[in-house]
Amino acid sequence: QVQLVESRGGLVQPGGSLRLSCVVSGIFSMNDMGWYRQAPGKQREWVATITGPGRPIYANSVKGRCSISRDNAMKTVYLQMNSLKSEDTAVYYCFVLDSRGNDYWGQGTQVTVSS
Repeated sequence: QVQLVESRGGLVQPGGSLRLSCVVSGIFSMNDMGWYRQAPGKQREWVATITGPGRPIYANSVKGRCSISRDNAMKTVYLQMNSLKSEDTAVYYCFVLDSRGNDYWGQGTQVTVSS
């Protein structure tokens, strides 16, 4: 059974930082990993992807403020978010693609940026 378990998000002040993690189990070979987010009343938005070989790709909305990384031995993907803004408030979902291209998702974790 495939499981993706995200770390707890939380409340962060504008300008602050937060690191999310997502631990994957039940998948032998992982390809791309990454994050999406969904703000209230909005569609789910892609945030960042890190490819199997480790190349990071970012949405323009977070480029320069976020850093995605992965630890294949720990089957974990991370999202370091800096200079957070109110518009970063959303539920963040991690995803992983297996070697067959199947996608799997975490349950989502709430990140709120507010003073």
